[in-house]
Amino acid sequence: MSNRTPHLRRAAAAASVAALGAGVLVIVPTAAQAAPDGTGLVINEVFGGGGNSGAPFTNDFVELYNPTGAEISLEGLSLDYKSAAGGSGGTVALQGSVAAGGYFLVQMAAGAGAGVALPTADQVGTATMSATNGRVFLYSGDGASIPTSGNIAGADGLIDMIGFGSAASFEGAAAPSLSNTTSASRTDAIDTDNNGTDFTAGTPTPTNSKGETSAPTEPGEPEESETPVDPGQTVKISEVQGTGETSPLNGKTVTVQGVVTADYRDGGFNGFTMQDPTGDPNDGASDAIFIYGNSARAEIGQSVEVTGVVSEYQGITEITPTAVTALTESLGEVTPITSWAGLETDAGKLAHQSELVQFTDAFTVTDNYDANYYGSFGLAYGENTLRQPTEVADPHDADAIKAVEDANAAALILLDDGRSTNFNSASNKGTPLSYLTPENPVTVGSAVTFNQPFVLDYRYGAWQLEPTLPITGAGTEHVSFSDVRADNAAPQEVGGDITIATFNVLNYFPTTAAEFVDSGLGTCTTYNDRAGTPIGANSCNPNGPRGAATTESFDRQEAKIVNAITTSGASIISLEEIENSIHYNKDRDFAVSTLVDALNEVEGAGTWDFVKSPAEVPSDEDVIRNAFIYRPADVQLVGDSQILIDDPAFGNAREPLVQAFAAADVEEPTAEDAFLVATNHFKSKGCGSDDGTGQGNSNPDRVAQANALVSFVDEISTESGIDSVFLAGDFNAYTAEDPIVVLTDAGYIDLNAELNDGEPTYNYDGLDGSLDHVLANEAALELVSGVDVWQINGQEQVGFEYSRYNYNATILYDDSVYRASDHNPIIVGLDLVADEEPTEPEPAVEWQRGEVYDEGDVVTYHGATFVAQWWTTDKPGTSPWGSWMEQGASVACVAGQETEWTASQVYTGGEHVAYKGDVYEAQWWSRNEVPKKPHGAWTKLGSC
Repeated sequence: MSNRTPHLRRAAAAASVAALGAGVLVIVPTAAQAAPDGTGLVINEVFGGGGNSGAPFTNDFVELYNPTGAEISLEGLSLDYKSAAGGSGGTVALQGSVAAGGYFLVQMAAGAGAGVALPTADQVGTATMSATNGRVFLYSGDGASIPTSGNIAGADGLIDMIGFGSAASFEGAAAPSLSNTTSASRTDAIDTDNNGTDFTAGTPTPTNSKGETSAPTEPGEPEESETPVDPGQTVKISEVQGTGETSPLNGKTVTVQGVVTADYRDGGFNGFTMQDPTGDPNDGASDAIFIYGNSARAEIGQSVEVTGVVSEYQGITEITPTAVTALTESLGEVTPITSWAGLETDAGKLAHQSELVQFTDAFTVTDNYDANYYGSFGLAYGENTLRQPTEVADPHDADAIKAVEDANAAALILLDDGRSTNFNSASNKGTPLSYLTPENPVTVGSAVTFNQPFVLDYRYGAWQLEPTLPITGAGTEHVSFSDVRADNAAPQEVGGDITIATFNVLNYFPTTAAEFVDSGLGTCTTYNDRAGTPIGANSCNPNGPRGAATTESFDRQEAKIVNAITTSGASIISLEEIENSIHYNKDRDFAVSTLVDALNEVEGAGTWDFVKSPAEVPSDEDVIRNAFIYRPADVQLVGDSQILIDDPAFGNAREPLVQAFAAADVEEPTAEDAFLVATNHFKSKGCGSDDGTGQGNSNPDRVAQANALVSFVDEISTESGIDSVFLAGDFNAYTAEDPIVVLTDAGYIDLNAELNDGEPTYNYDGLDGSLDHVLANEAALELVSGVDVWQINGQEQVGFEYSRYNYNATILYDDSVYRASDHNPIIVGLDLVADEEPTEPEPAVEWQRGEVYDEGDVVTYHGATFVAQWWTTDKPGTSPWGSWMEQGASVACVAGQETEWTASQVYTGGEHVAYKGDVYEAQWWSRNEVPKKPHGAWTKLGSC
């Protein structure tokens, strides 16, 4: 087995997914045969990229190994492949035996044809395996009793299994995601029942029972290189690279000269990069190359001569040197590429593989999920993140979807840390993370500035930007990121008398895994920190909690959620993913009551209350539910809450809950004073699977739920006489997908999409989109004064979450609002009281300290003019959110006089302002929102 096992990135793996199989390979011997101590049969290697683009072999395979000193019979054993979250994709009833210390190769389905044949298989199956995420089981009997989710180590009948990538089941923890060019291979014959540590990703090395590692070949003449060279002949680096994917000098010994541009003797890459400064940048052949091995040692800036054998390793051309000699005369300086132009395609990047780049173009962080695992990020060319295709294009329009996918692919490049470190492996948890620190959160949406050159590299099945030295700490000397959090410390102003919000609270469970076990309700496995302390519930059965593992961990989770809710300023919040406490022998409202108590402890008794459960609830509810909390000082309840009862459409989701509200100061409110809010949580999309609609798994179920929701709220609206209806929550559907279309076709307006430029509430696989929505019918729309997506969660790195506390030596958790959940809240302002006609401001007077000013008073201060919004003694200009609105100066523009934008002025929509040489128009209510903010309240009209 090769010991070069670099880590895999999720984004890279996602880009090279094979066709998903319908199920998973499962192999399970009798319980007596399962041997985590190395005395029984094990799954030794799994590869699912067979035949895909760049794959080394034409077929998928599973390799078994017998670590014992005696032959093991395969009679009665089966091997089964299952997709990451699905059912069986093909079962093999094994035959024969595995010799002592021997291998057994099971060949699976072929892909599109890339690669070479496997060595002669010992048995052939039909499973089409995923290249990135999946599960393989070895078992005895029929395997029917083996669980399909969570940690299943030690299950009856299970001999061995591996779950890799986003697998729903695994032993201990899942192994890394794979790619078309990597397999999961066991690092040691001893099985510790932990896939995450037992397997690493590396070059596939299939071995059959004869010990063969390659397919038999017919004797013939060896192929000649397209560019014949004598051993050690000096050639240009571009001649070694060539213009194709494989070097024309592959396997030859050559001598090249160049300047050392990057030093990776530390960090796991084990080598350096060199570049010919005299090369032609336009000839289609790269002038740089990676030098690999223990002899590959040189200093950045040195001019060197390298002699060694050319080879290809997982898509990168490299030389393994026999000699590295420093030259006495400099070959010159290497000039980095500064523009993305020409690098949008794989071919364009291949022409500059391993060359230095230092982009001056705009790049934006679009993916940070893998940062606390591998120190890697996804970057998007330009000033915007990449979008989910079905967020912006009709999922039924294949051309439109492909156009978005192609544009995403052309704009994406990964940023790596120059290391092969998996910070999540047990041996590396004490190593501080690359880039990520509490002060350097690297949020999705951050603008990127390259402070030093990087290497355009190809590793882990994707194009990367590697620093010239491995990153230590924040690495700001190499690259820096803008502070997105500065604009999100609080929500943007949305106007109105009250605000409503929707907030998925990430499995808020006051009933912890420890309490569940201690109460005798069932059993739990947990996710533990690097000290072995339980942090989160993994799998608790039956119907166990899904949140924190202990009280201490729950307190960390609750602190962030409480801070987020209190800072939101919302009057009504529809909650999703909150514990349904009835499952744990408690009152159904125990969890929501616990949250309200925590809020009132911070803001004062009586500040918050919750909507009580209806008298009748569905007969078979999920362990999570929907709920409402509200501020009695802002709103009052009109009637009781209502929940949809036992509708078959919601057999796999949370039934919608509806409550009528009115302003708190309305005495004896009527239907005309009230509005309805329905909180929703539709069926999830699943993990990586798709039902054939291009909209994730279970899309037909979500469509049925949308139709049932429309009928339910229509009935309540008719019976109550309340015309204004809001639909809020986590619909698990992007904006252009069928369930949202059902709602908009029924007359509802998606407020974020229509009034707020569709700011994202979620980020998955490096693509922004909105799974959460607040929709309003026409009557409710008349109440809306503004909309904001408060981006504190979905774009934040998961390491800041309570569930990752102390997973690494770099502790990112704090009790701030950031990453309180994985979904962003949406906040909507409502005008429940008609606005009075604005009064003309009085002539300006100089502001005087100690003077009392009323609404509409005009003063001058330090040369600027201010208008008071309300009674005040404050000094003008102290805060953009204060009582004074600064009046912008008149600016002469091409189209006439415009008013200069000011931070403290309130704009309600339609106003024109001048800002930094351009003219903008307000689209909706705005204050202290810079006109150039992407997706904001302002649209550019042209130059001033």
